[in-house]
Amino acid sequence: MEIKKDFSLKYLNTFRIDATARFFVEFKNDYEVIDFAKNRTLKNERRLILNGGSNILFKSNFDGLVIKISMQGIEKTGEDKNHVLIKAGAGISWDKLVEYCIGHNYSGLENLSAIPGNAGAAPIQNIGAYGVEQKDCFYSLEAVHIETGIIKIFNAAECNFGYRESIFKKQVKDEYIILSVTYQLFKTPVFRIDYGAIKAELKKQNLKNVTIKAVSKAICNIRSSKLPNPDEIGSAGSFFKNPMVDQKKYLELKNKFPEIVAYPNDLGKYKIAAGWLIDQMGWKGYRRGDSGVCKTQALVLINYGSAKGEEIYSLATDIQQSVLKHFGLQLEPEVNIIQ
Repeated sequence: MEIKKDFSLKYLNTFRIDATARFFVEFKNDYEVIDFAKNRTLKNERRLILNGGSNILFKSNFDGLVIKISMQGIEKTGEDKNHVLIKAGAGISWDKLVEYCIGHNYSGLENLSAIPGNAGAAPIQNIGAYGVEQKDCFYSLEAVHIETGIIKIFNAAECNFGYRESIFKKQVKDEYIILSVTYQLFKTPVFRIDYGAIKAELKKQNLKNVTIKAVSKAICNIRSSKLPNPDEIGSAGSFFKNPMVDQKKYLELKNKFPEIVAYPNDLGKYKIAAGWLIDQMGWKGYRRGDSGVCKTQALVLINYGSAKGEEIYSLATDIQQSVLKHFGLQLEPEVNIIQ
C-alpha cells in the first residue's frame, strides 16, 4: 500500500476538475482494504472514498485522504430456477457489469446501461434510469468498517434505499469501504420498456421479439442523443434530483403551469421533471466561462475545459434560485459536493 501526497484528482472525476488530495491511496484487492482498516493508517485524517468519480464535484482541493476503490472481478455465486446471483468487485465499471449480465442473458440491469461510474458506487447513490433503480435487483454488499476492520454484509433493508439515497450517503457516510456488490437477476427476461422513449427507440430496430440486448441498445441510443460523453467533455450526468411533491402540490403546479412534466409513483406522489423546470428558466445551453448547461439536457452541467469546481457550483446555485423563485420548488443536487 503506497500513500501518495498532493495527488491530482483531475482524471479521477468525470467533471475533470483539477483538484488535488493531500493524501491518496488506491486499493486493488480486499486484503489491502482490511489491512488499512486494521492498522488505522492516517486514522485522524478527513477521508473521502472515491469510486468512479462520476457523481462528484470538488469545489476545491481535498485536505485529507482520498481512498480510490479499484477491486475487480465478476462471478456467479448462486442460482435457482428463476434467478441468478452475480457478484461484482466494487471497482469494476458499472457498464462492464451490465454488459456481462446482458451477454449471459441475465435480466434486470439493462435499463441502467451506459451509466458512468463503478459498481461500488451504485448502491451508495441508488442509481436509477428509465423506470428502474439498482435496488430493484440488489441482493447484498460486503463492506469493511474502517474503524474496526470488521467485514459486514448489508442486505437491501439495511441499506435503506430511497430516491438517489442510501444509508451510505448520510448515516454511515465514509465509515465503510464497499468491497463488492451482489445482484439477483432474472433468467427469463422481465422487460421495463414503458418509460420515456424506450418503445419508440425499440421500434426503430425492427425487431420480431424484444431482447435485453435490444433494450440496452435502445437505452444507449437515447442516452447518447441527450447526454455528453464524459470521455469527451467534463460532466457528472444529471446534476439535480427530480423534486417529489404530493398530489395537492402537483395539482397546484399543474393548474398554474399546464405543460409541466411529471410522473406519478406508487406512493401517491409525483416526480417533477427537473430538466423541464430548468429548461423553462432558459438555462439549457447557457455558458459562463468554461462552466455551462448541456444543450440537449438541461439537467446536465458541464465543464468545457478549465472550469473550477466553485464556478460550476455557483452556476448550480443560480439555477436553483431561479427555479425556486418561479416554481416554488427547491432543486436538490444529485451530485455529491465536496467542499
